[in-house]
Amino acid sequence: MNRDIDKHRIEALYETRFLKCYDLRYAEGKHYYEASRREQNDLVAAKTDTEFREMLPDAVTIAVVLHLPGNETRLLMSYEYRYPVGQFLLSPVAGLLDPKDKQSDNPLVNVAVREIREETGLTVKESDRIRVLNPCAFSTPGMTDESNAFLCAEITLDSLEDLNQDGAEGSELFDGFELLDREHAQQIYRTGRDDHGNFYSLAAWMVLGIFLSMF
Repeated sequence: MNRDIDKHRIEALYETRFLKCYDLRYAEGKHYYEASRREQNDLVAAKTDTEFREMLPDAVTIAVVLHLPGNETRLLMSYEYRYPVGQFLLSPVAGLLDPKDKQSDNPLVNVAVREIREETGLTVKESDRIRVLNPCAFSTPGMTDESNAFLCAEITLDSLEDLNQDGAEGSELFDGFELLDREHAQQIYRTGRDDHGNFYSLAAWMVLGIFLSMF
């Protein structure tokens, strides 16, 4: 049976600024419901093969690795309040692509630089390094087309005095940082729990894995 999604058969069921729900109607009398951040004319399900392979993700997630005095290397993470679970969760730096980002020469790196500045107070210097590790990975494609790129930013610092969470915007709430060495990161990665015994997101688990595999 043909499973191509005809964009003309997609119906918007619920729309707000940040989240929408669609009925994909993939066949006569068949309904598949999905949540998306995207407008109806930009849904992943209705893209051609070429559009699919060239699409930008909805957001970027960054493994921020600090090179500190004394040859110390640390993974920088924070505690951010996540409303759907009602808890401050151990979280990586991350953020959504804005429309203007998509018009830039390097959208993913641009977003990473901005989010690092907003969420940590740190300015990425020309001597620092940012790499795109995965340009687009889907979160839970059984219910949403939301996607993230994963990047790694290596930042060299003389001190931590500029580190702050004053750049929180909108609904963002932060409650401090974690600077993880390899042993600490490995413990959290293996147990699936932070130092408070709480679970964390799959994106956080991926960032821990990036740090452990590369540094």
